[in-house]
Amino acid sequence: MNRVAIWLATVGGLGHAPIAPGTFGSAAGILIYWLTRHWSTEAQFAIIVVVCLVGTWAATQAATHFGREDPGQVVIDEVAGQLVTLALTGAGVTATIAGFLIFRVLDIIKPYPANRFEQLHGGLGIMADDVMAGVYGCLLLHLLMRVVPGIIA
Repeated sequence: MNRVAIWLATVGGLGHAPIAPGTFGSAAGILIYWLTRHWSTEAQFAIIVVVCLVGTWAATQAATHFGREDPGQVVIDEVAGQLVTLALTGAGVTATIAGFLIFRVLDIIKPYPANRFEQLHGGLGIMADDVMAGVYGCLLLHLLMRVVPGIIA
């Protein structure tokens, strides 16, 4: 079961990338978004919920395995945050790229309360800060798509 948890937490090994593993995790989130973006709202939210629940379990196991509270190899949180950023946007290529960049910046700077969520124990803390960054990202992306609709679609 530990191998399954590590595989899920590292998103099939993407978290072992030698540079910028979080960026690879976000890219996996974009791939999932593009494969499911035409699904119903309910189905898209179900995917986010499943990724968050499974990710919390897997991240908790991975933190123990790697011996660190928030190991860099765990990138399932980036998948969740990226999916939340793109939720309900109907983002095309340009907006997806904008959402990717917005989420990566927010994930790095961790605006309040994301920085507080990071202090939660285990997988919950690993996941919660990125999901919160994703909420901010979604709001910003929606705003950007309204302000510049011809460019960001």
